[in-house]
Amino acid sequence: MRSADPGGGRADDLPRFRAVGEETVHQGWFISVSRATFVDPDGVTFSRDIVRHPGAVAVVAVTEEGSVVLVRQFRPALNQWILEIPAGTCDVEDEPPEATARRELAEEVGYAAGRLHLLTRCVITPGFCDEYATIYLATGLTRVPSERQGVEERFMSVVEVPLAEFDGMVDDGEIIDASTILGVGLARRRLPGAPATGAP
Repeated sequence: MRSADPGGGRADDLPRFRAVGEETVHQGWFISVSRATFVDPDGVTFSRDIVRHPGAVAVVAVTEEGSVVLVRQFRPALNQWILEIPAGTCDVEDEPPEATARRELAEEVGYAAGRLHLLTRCVITPGFCDEYATIYLATGLTRVPSERQGVEERFMSVVEVPLAEFDGMVDDGEIIDASTILGVGLARRRLPGAPATGAP
């Protein structure tokens, strides 16, 4: 059986690229940077710098009042504060993604989820990084102690945004995180009665 291609065709029908080598040029705390070598369908050799990442989880936590729980966190790569859904790296060996999601939700915003639904598993920046993000919807929230980790998390704040106001914040550029925008959009399909847009 031929494997399906997410782009709409069949993977076996696509031009073939071959990976022929890889060298790690930097090893960080949880990411690495590799120089990978490929051969294209015409037999031409080329190389690319690739960031290797263990993957991440993100959680769209929605309260009984219809608000999505966000964190305002400083992101050094952007040198700015951004609003985003709780998220974390899959940095505990053999921990299932659902367990990571529950742990990050409790640590960052002090909530436990009564129900956790898988929304999607997607790539974030496939042009240079192999990171997959697994995004969940959390409902039936109850308060638990938070236990924030790391310098940035010490200074983060929790912001509960009504779903009716979310689209306006995206339009205004106040929310720019891709996982947050995607996750909330997908979550609405599972939330009966949630507003489709923020504007009348």
